[in-house]
Amino acid sequence: MKDTLILKDETIIELETSASLSALRVSSASQAAMLEVWAKLTPENLKEVTVKNSAGLTVGNYTDLKLVSETSVINADGTVLTTYNIREKTETEKEIEALNQGMAILAGEEA
Repeated sequence: MKDTLILKDETIIELETSASLSALRVSSASQAAMLEVWAKLTPENLKEVTVKNSAGLTVGNYTDLKLVSETSVINADGTVLTTYNIREKTETEKEIEALNQGMAILAGEEA
């Protein structure tokens, strides 16, 4: 069993390496499979994230994460190795989101 990243919607992503949030490596069978994983890393799904090790033990619980970047390498066999750089949102980013939500409520929109 591999280390896993569990998103808010309970999607489980197997990790090749998980030494830090800034270097999560995922191996995908194809470009299409890689895009499916990438599509799951939405702001909503990154609001609550759990990382478990290969023994199934929780090694990290995180909230309010942000996808910074991804870098992919297509191997000769068609598999794709992707490194995702994810980080915790800064206090300033959280404050701006709260202000935007408040403004949307005042404007009569859904936040």
